[in-house]
Amino acid sequence: MKKLFISLMLLMPLFAGAQNRTLISDNDSIPSILERIVMSQNASQEKLQNIRHIKSHINLEFASTANAYFTAGQLDEMSFKMNRVRLEIYGRLTDKLSYHFRQSFNRYSNPYSVENMSSSIEYANLKWSMGDKFDLVAGKQFLATAGYEGYVNGLKVREFSEFNNNFEIFQTGLKGSVYLTPDQHLYFQLVNHRSGTDNDTYLFGLPTGVEPTKFPLLATANWTGWFADKAITLMYSASAGQLAKGKNIYYLMCGNIYEKGPVLAYLDVLYQRSGLDNQHRITTLSNMPVTAQNAQYLTVIANFDYRFHPKWNGYVKGAYETAGVYEDNGIFTAGRYMTAWNAQGCLEWFPFEEEAGFKVFAHYVYKGFDLTDRALAIGGSKPHTQRISLGIQYIIPVL
Repeated sequence: MKKLFISLMLLMPLFAGAQNRTLISDNDSIPSILERIVMSQNASQEKLQNIRHIKSHINLEFASTANAYFTAGQLDEMSFKMNRVRLEIYGRLTDKLSYHFRQSFNRYSNPYSVENMSSSIEYANLKWSMGDKFDLVAGKQFLATAGYEGYVNGLKVREFSEFNNNFEIFQTGLKGSVYLTPDQHLYFQLVNHRSGTDNDTYLFGLPTGVEPTKFPLLATANWTGWFADKAITLMYSASAGQLAKGKNIYYLMCGNIYEKGPVLAYLDVLYQRSGLDNQHRITTLSNMPVTAQNAQYLTVIANFDYRFHPKWNGYVKGAYETAGVYEDNGIFTAGRYMTAWNAQGCLEWFPFEEEAGFKVFAHYVYKGFDLTDRALAIGGSKPHTQRISLGIQYIIPVL
């Protein structure tokens, strides 16, 4: 307890995650730097409105952290970390064409051979709006899979589940959106399921006897609906693709969200069944250099946020996850290999009302792992971990 208390007093961290939204949207009441300069000169409201209708927007996000890491109850390390530095540019070319670019300077910058783009680039796409009922997005984009944790702005996700931590959520391809009604949307997407070669994707390459696919693509259909005056959002998706010849991958995901007033609550259920272990969580349990096959993963995430004061927000979150093999292959016999728990608590402080993009927070996360006899038999080891963090995050709307 003494180590935990000392660590809590010394730390400053922050988190982030995959996002399908801009860092700051036009609907947020956060003035850009340009607006503030103009306002300081007592400019007219007309001039301010003209600035707000500029067709390009630039945002910067910074996240600075300090963390105390524990393994099996013992302090491993205390260190500072720059969790997030991102640049985002988005806007409109015409009333029908818009664009979105975002780069994370905390991700690897090596170019992937398939998409011919740095892996640090999260968005690089054009959107063509074809009337009120349909639009098309081409380029690098967010996967249209369901689930609130992966979809929402990273400001509201402090630590991801094991599933989403091992899920490459930005890929290159096409997405069509059909707006059945203002509250009922359908999304159809076809993207690469990997950005690099098979050797880039799998720790030990393809297993012996498995041939590469000529169509490394992932197709997704997503239905999203809003109910009860948009207080309830339901997101359901199904995806299918081919990892290698005779080795397919399937995802079934859903997100159930309630957001009204000071309350935000959601329940995500994520399931994956794949001919190859592209998440690596079963593969890395083995002490043999071979990629596991016929893997399946299930994750259930529950979260509750409560904004109990205009300047204060608290949340608790839990995740239950399983990893297993559905058919014997080599040293990997069929059955469950691991059960994981993720428990979190966080307190956030927004000290400046006029700076909604700035916050300070304290966060605690516990990750527990229970390995079965199957996992232990192949050399598996996965100790419990904890982290205590204090952090700051600031999004700067430059333009």
